[in-house]
Amino acid sequence: MPTVTTRSTDPTAASADLSALAAASRSTLHLALDLGNSRWQLAFATTVALAPRLRSVTARDLATLDAEIAAAKLRFGLPPEAPVVSCYEAGRDGFWLHRALAARGIANVVVDSASIGQNRRARRAKSDRLDATALVRLLLRHHAGERGVWSVLHVPSVEEEDRRHLHRELFTLTRERTRQVNRIKGLLALHGVVLPRVRGLPAHPPAVVGADGTPLPGGVTARLAREWTRLRALQRDLLALRAERRHLLASDAAAADPLLRMVTQLQALKGVGEVSAWLYAVEFFSWRDFRNRRQVGALAGLTATPRESGDVSRELGISKAGNMRIRALAIELAWSWVRRQPTSALTQWYQARFATAGGRQRRVGIVAVARKLLIALWRYLHTGALPEGALLKT
Repeated sequence: MPTVTTRSTDPTAASADLSALAAASRSTLHLALDLGNSRWQLAFATTVALAPRLRSVTARDLATLDAEIAAAKLRFGLPPEAPVVSCYEAGRDGFWLHRALAARGIANVVVDSASIGQNRRARRAKSDRLDATALVRLLLRHHAGERGVWSVLHVPSVEEEDRRHLHRELFTLTRERTRQVNRIKGLLALHGVVLPRVRGLPAHPPAVVGADGTPLPGGVTARLAREWTRLRALQRDLLALRAERRHLLASDAAAADPLLRMVTQLQALKGVGEVSAWLYAVEFFSWRDFRNRRQVGALAGLTATPRESGDVSRELGISKAGNMRIRALAIELAWSWVRRQPTSALTQWYQARFATAGGRQRRVGIVAVARKLLIALWRYLHTGALPEGALLKT
């Protein structure tokens, strides 16, 4: 994909650059894929002036996709070796198609669908053909060098993506366990019973009677036993996954694995536990090469969103456009940091500005601490410099 590497103030040079980009675009086949569960809509184009070639193929049929690409080159008068650029919106299919297209020599981009502008009229026609047509036109603009058309996702490697399953499954099981406990509590509350605290989840639920002292009905008792069995199975899986994570961190291979070294380095800080260190390393820091602090804050959704028009100027809070797990963890870790790192410069800054403020202002301040701490941890991992005033665990 050709890119403009320099900017010249000479109008003649700028015109030559645009002409070169236009010529490269005309000699390149542009492909947009609108992915469905059963059918894929394909839109081919070489210029905005010509109507795109639209085709529908069976989903995940790569052989037919290759045939359609060859037919589109013939239709637009391109040689068989002409380059192909493609795009599709991120969704349920993930990144396997991106890797398959890259293996075929196709320069593909995975687009964040939320970054694509939409017509704001009251009603807008929508179909897969219209979506594919709009997407290929945006691809033509993006390939021509226009900035701000959309946001392109960073595609992790297979290994980086595979490492995420452990902690994401832990999150899923934790939510399911909470729902299961609430379901049991609700079942008992129908008979005026409060679930007693139990340790270790024994094989059978605790013996309880109704509020009037009579035994629970047979249907409730049978269902309670089944719900209890499901709760024990969830707890068993949770403990197994946590043990697997601890085993990875304590293994001999941890010293040679850059990701596990990153987890250990974060865990050495006071106030950062095993869960926080693992999530920060695997989900955030290990698979992205950040160039500056703005990229760190943007990926976590911790950037400001000003709204200015004429004399009106408002601040709408943080964008919340990044990684939801990291953003929630960053705010939780900021509270832990303020409590457990009293000598830290971040803690002292927070205490000086927000310690005597109201509850809402303290919550606003902790979000600011979360962003500053995230950037400080990024610098700590890449340069080894401790956050100012921070303490290590003894």
